[in-house]
Amino acid sequence: MSESHDWDKVLGVYAKLERGEALDLNADMRELLGRVAQDVALSPEDADRALRSPPGAETLVRELRRRIFEGSRRLSRALVDSARRKKTGDVTGARAVLDAVLAVEVVPLYRKQVEIALDYVDEPEG
Repeated sequence: MSESHDWDKVLGVYAKLERGEALDLNADMRELLGRVAQDVALSPEDADRALRSPPGAETLVRELRRRIFEGSRRLSRALVDSARRKKTGDVTGARAVLDAVLAVEVVPLYRKQVEIALDYVDEPEG
């Protein structure tokens, strides 16, 4: 997995696109987008196909941002809701919230964090 600042770089590229700035599709940009695409569970073939043209690369940036942003929000909400339910004694509900995220989440980092939280749900409150 690439370093976390790579995701920040992609979010910065997305912000530039939103301001109407052109994407500089140089070798470094292609490498960055390809690396982050793998981090968020896009196939290398789909990333390579998108990186063949500036419009395709822009679409790829938007998809990377969507997966990073939506996955992060989904994860944050689920972790808070699950912890709250566990504190009230609703371990089944706490587990269900996390299982629902696993059912839709594709980003490996977020899935791993949910799996860690599931392990925590089963531990007794201390």
